[in-house]
Amino acid sequence: MALIKSPLSKSKPCLFLPVTPARKLNSPPTKLNYLLIASNSSAKKGLQATADDEYAPLSGADPGSFGKILLSDVVVRRRRRVFWGRKWSSLDRGTAVVILAMHVLCFCAPFYFTWTAFWVASGLYVVTGLLGITLSFHRNLSHRSFKLPKWLEYFFAYCGVQAFQRDPIFWVSIHRHHHQFCDSERDPHSPTEGFWFSHMSWLFDANYITEKCGGPSNVEDLEKQPFYKFMQDTYLLHPIAFGVLLYAGGGFPFLVWGMGVRIVLVFHVTWLVNSVSHVWGKQAWNTGDLSRNNWWLALLTFGEGWHNNHHAFEYSARHGLEWWQIDITWYVVRFLQAIGLATDVKVPSEVQKQRMAFVKEAFQPEPIR
Repeated sequence: MALIKSPLSKSKPCLFLPVTPARKLNSPPTKLNYLLIASNSSAKKGLQATADDEYAPLSGADPGSFGKILLSDVVVRRRRRVFWGRKWSSLDRGTAVVILAMHVLCFCAPFYFTWTAFWVASGLYVVTGLLGITLSFHRNLSHRSFKLPKWLEYFFAYCGVQAFQRDPIFWVSIHRHHHQFCDSERDPHSPTEGFWFSHMSWLFDANYITEKCGGPSNVEDLEKQPFYKFMQDTYLLHPIAFGVLLYAGGGFPFLVWGMGVRIVLVFHVTWLVNSVSHVWGKQAWNTGDLSRNNWWLALLTFGEGWHNNHHAFEYSARHGLEWWQIDITWYVVRFLQAIGLATDVKVPSEVQKQRMAFVKEAFQPEPIR
C-alpha cells in the first residue's frame, strides 16, 4: 500500500539522492551548519545547531515532562498513543498480524528443533540480514555508498525483501527521512518519543508515518526502476512464496526456524539500530544528533552498530572506521570491490574526519605563583 504523497520543503533537499557527491570529497555532506560554543561548560560536549526549529535536533533542548530513558541522557519529549486511543487502519492491522505471527512461530522453535533447520535459519539470517538489509537496503540503496552491476544489486535487494521489512522503496524512503530529520519532530523513529516507539511501535501507525514523512518523494532513483516498483506492488507474495518453499523442503521445522526465528532475529537487530544506537554508547563524532557507537550491537548487526560513525559520514560504505571496529558488511563490500563487482566505493577522507571531530578546549595550566 503506497503512502500518500505530501510536499516537502524544497529549500532543504534530501541528502541521499543519487546526485549527492560522496567519494572522498573536499567537504562532507551535512544536514546542518554548526556553530562552536566555547563560552560555557555545557558546550564541552560539542556544537550548537544553527537551524530552524523544524530541522533542529531535540537532544539539546530543555528537559520535558517524561523524563530520561533508563541509564542514558536521552530525554523523552513526546509520547504517542500507538496501541490505544486511535483508529487502526487496515495496514496497521496487517503489520501487527505479520509481526505477531512471526513471534508466535518462535515460541514453537524449542519443540521443532533440528540441526538442519537451525543451519537453514542461520544461513538465511546472513543472506537476508547481511546481504539484504545492511549491504543492500542500507548502504547500497539508501546511501549509494557503492555501485553494483544491476543484476547483483537486484539480487541483494531481493534478499532484503525476504527479511519481511517491507519493500525497498518504503524502507529506503523511511531511512532517508530519518537521516534528513534525525532526532527532530519529523524523525519517523526517534527515541525522543520513547525507547519502544523508536524500536518498533512506530511501525504500527501508518498515518503517523505519513504525517511525519509524507510520501516516498525522496526515492525517485528507485521509483523509476521497474524492478523496485514491481517489488512494491507484489511485496507480500515473495516472503509467503518462500515460506511455502521452506515448508515443502523441510516441513514445519523449516517454517518455524527458517521463517519465524530467522525473521524475528533480523527484525530486532535492525530495530535495535534505531533504538539502542540512539540511546546507549559513545559519540566519537560531532553529528549534532543522538547517534552512538555500540560495539556489541555492531557484532549482532554486521557492523551497523558503529552508528555515530555512520551519521558522521552517511555516504561511507565503511562504518567501522578504526581497525578494531569489526564491520562484516564492509568486509563483504571490500571483497566485492576486489573481484571487480563493487565500484565507486565511498569512504571519508582524513580532511572530512577532521571537520567532523569534536573540538576540545585547549588545556590552560594555572600560572605558577
